[in-house]
Amino acid sequence: MNHYETVFILNPVLSDTQIKETVKKYEDFLTARGAKFVAKEDWGLKKLAYPIQHKKSGFYHLFEFQVDGAAIEPFELEFRRDERIMRYLTVKLDKHAVAWAEKRRNRNKANA
Repeated sequence: MNHYETVFILNPVLSDTQIKETVKKYEDFLTARGAKFVAKEDWGLKKLAYPIQHKKSGFYHLFEFQVDGAAIEPFELEFRRDERIMRYLTVKLDKHAVAWAEKRRNRNKANA
C-alpha cells in the first residue's frame, strides 16, 4: 500500500449538494478499491492563479489516502471523464512528505 495525496478543483457553479455528491463519489470509488483514508480536507472556494474553462475560482478538496498503486489509474480516469472536475493532481508521498503532511494536519487542528 502506497501513500498518496490528491488535490482536485471542482467547478465553482456547482451547488453545495452537487459538491458533496461529487466528493462522496470519489471517496466511495477509492474505498471500493481498498483505500484507507488518512485525511480529507475541504479548502473551500479559492481564486485560481489563471482562468480554467473561463472560470476564475474553484472549490478545492484534498484526499490523503493509502491504496495499492493499481487503483490510481482508474481513479484519475474518472477525474478526466467528470465535467465537474476542472483540475486534479495525485502525488505519491515518500516518508518525508508523509511526515510533513502529518505536521500540516496537526498545525491546522491547533489553529482551528
